[in-house]
Amino acid sequence: MAGDEVDGLGPSRCRDGNYGISIADLRIINEQKGLEAVEHIQSKYGSVVEICNLLFTSPNEGLSGAPADLEDRIKCFGSNVIPPKPPKSFLQLVWEALQDVTLIILLIAALVTIGLSFYPAGDDGGDGGDSSEQEAGWIEGVAILGAVIVVVLVTAFNDYRKEQQFRGLQSKIEHEHQFSVIRGSKDMHIPVGDLVVGDICQVKY
Repeated sequence: MAGDEVDGLGPSRCRDGNYGISIADLRIINEQKGLEAVEHIQSKYGSVVEICNLLFTSPNEGLSGAPADLEDRIKCFGSNVIPPKPPKSFLQLVWEALQDVTLIILLIAALVTIGLSFYPAGDDGGDGGDSSEQEAGWIEGVAILGAVIVVVLVTAFNDYRKEQQFRGLQSKIEHEHQFSVIRGSKDMHIPVGDLVVGDICQVKY
């Protein structure tokens, strides 16, 4: 494998994921902080340079930038992109809006009011005024029910718009945010999603 040429940029130093360090090892290193991280690296690997050697990269020249090498690293370690969660449908947002306790109470009150409006009142010898009020009692229940429906739809619509705006902003950040790295001994800026394991990043304060 050491003699394979990669797009005319020199011999391929690693193919088929034959790296000297695994994703689990990198995760452990990433979880260490401060002096604890330094001691862990020195005790297990010796130095940061040795980690670079295990990842077939150079602390001064960086990666070669050859497409085959980058694809191999993505295949072995994964890409630097967090898969977005599937978007919620409008009906799901409507259902979530209905979980509000106040709206549930109003909904129950509306249904009870509508139900009672169809329940015949006893004959108490009145002049019929109560009867006419009872016949129109369903209007109050329908009004409450209509108000609940309007509030639920407006809430769901606002949540839907917010989610769409958030996804648009997230996509813009992923595609437009650039990071400074060294590849082939040259400084270059690449999208964050194009970073791979072994890239030498330039952190500026």
